[in-house]
Amino acid sequence: MSAMDAPPVTSGTILRFLRVTLHVGFAVLLSVGVVRLLMDQTHRHGRYWFLALSVLLALTYLLGTVAEKRFSAGLTRRNPRRFAVLWLALITLMWAILMLGSVEFSWLVFPMFFLHLHLLPRWVSLTTVVLMTGGVIVAQWLSTGSTFPPLPVIVGPAFGAAFAVVTSKAYQLLYREGEYQRQAADELRRTRAQLAATQHESGVLAERARLAREIHDTLAQGFSSIILVSRAALRSLDSGDLESTGESLSMVQATAAENLAEARSFVRNLSSPALAESSLAESLSRLCIKTQGESTARGGSLRCSFRLDGEPMELPQPYKVTLLRAAQASLANVWMHAKAKSAVVSLAFLGSEVTLDVYDDGLGFNPEELADIVAGRTDGSGFGLRSLRERVVAQQGTLAIESAPGEGTVVAIRLPLNGGRLVPEAAQGEIQ
Repeated sequence: MSAMDAPPVTSGTILRFLRVTLHVGFAVLLSVGVVRLLMDQTHRHGRYWFLALSVLLALTYLLGTVAEKRFSAGLTRRNPRRFAVLWLALITLMWAILMLGSVEFSWLVFPMFFLHLHLLPRWVSLTTVVLMTGGVIVAQWLSTGSTFPPLPVIVGPAFGAAFAVVTSKAYQLLYREGEYQRQAADELRRTRAQLAATQHESGVLAERARLAREIHDTLAQGFSSIILVSRAALRSLDSGDLESTGESLSMVQATAAENLAEARSFVRNLSSPALAESSLAESLSRLCIKTQGESTARGGSLRCSFRLDGEPMELPQPYKVTLLRAAQASLANVWMHAKAKSAVVSLAFLGSEVTLDVYDDGLGFNPEELADIVAGRTDGSGFGLRSLRERVVAQQGTLAIESAPGEGTVVAIRLPLNGGRLVPEAAQGEIQ
C-alpha cells in the first residue's frame, strides 16, 4: 500500500498510540527495576518484600487501566474515574517505597508524571510533579555518595519533568480535538439523517401532489362526467326518449373506457393514452368533440371547437401532458360552472413559445374574487386551478385568467420553447 492509499491518521489514533506507549513504558521500567533489584546483593534480605510490592504495584496499575478501558469501550456502566485519585495515590505510594529499596525504580517517575498530569487538577498535578522530581533527584544523589548532587542527576529528572508537562499539554489538546471531531461527526450524521428524512418527506409530498393532479385531471373529471351523463340518461328514459338514452349510455361507456385506460396508464406511470396514440393537436381536437358530445348527452347545447395556429413543433412530453391536462381542466370548468353556449380551444406555436387559450362565453366572474369563489364551494371542486398552476409553473410557464361577470372567461397558458425562460407578465387575474 502506498502512502497515498494509507488511511488518514486521526487524533484518536494518536491518543491510542500514546496511551499504549505509556502503559508499555511503565511495564518496561518496572521490569528493569525488578531485574536490577534481584541483581543487587546489598538488599538480599529485604528484596523479596520489594519484589512482592512490585507485583502488587503491577496488579494495581493493571486493574486501573483495564477498568478504564472497559468503561470507555462501553462494556461496563461503572465509571472508574471516581476512584482515580485513590488509585493514583496507591501506585505513587508503592513507587516511593520501591524507590527507597532500589534507586533503579526511580525511572518509573516518567510515566508517573503523565498519570498525575492527566488525572489531577492542573496546579495540583504540577505540584506533585515538582515533589516527585525532587524525590528522584535526592534518591539518585544519595545513591552516588557525593557531597553535592552531580549535574546529570539534576538535569535528567528536571528535563524529564518538563518534557512530561509539555507532552501532557499536547495530549490534552489532541484529546479535545478528538472530542470536537467526534461531536462534529455525530452532528454530521444526525444532520445527514435529518436531511435524508426531509428529502424523503419532500419526495412523498411531491408525489402526493402529482398523484392528486393526475387523479383530478383524469379520473375525477371522468367520474363527474359519468354521473352527469347517467342522470341525463335516466331523465331521457323516464320521458321515453330511448334514442337519447342510448346516446347517453354510449357516452357513459366511452368515458368509463377512457377512465380505465387512464387508470392503467396511471399505474404504469405513463403519460396520457391519448398522447400515446396521436399528436397533441389531434388529442385536443378529440377532446373538444368529446366535450361537446358529453354536453349533448346531458341535454346541453355547448359547442366546442379547436383551432391551431402556427407551424406545429414536436414538444417535450411534459409540455404535451401539461397542455392536454390544462385543456381538460378548463373545459371541465366550462361545462360544470360556466353555463356557456360555446367554447374554443386554441393551440398556437409562436416561435419562442407555445400557447394554449381556452375561451368560453359563459357567466364569467370577477378574477379578484376567484379565491373566495373556490373557497365557497362545498362539493370538493376548486382543486383544478391550483393543480393547473402547479403544472404550468413546473414547466417555467405562466398561467393567466381573464374574465368579467357576464363576459365569459379566457384561460391563457404560455410555455417557453427552445429552452428559453419566459419573463412572467402582469396579467389580469393571474393566479398567485
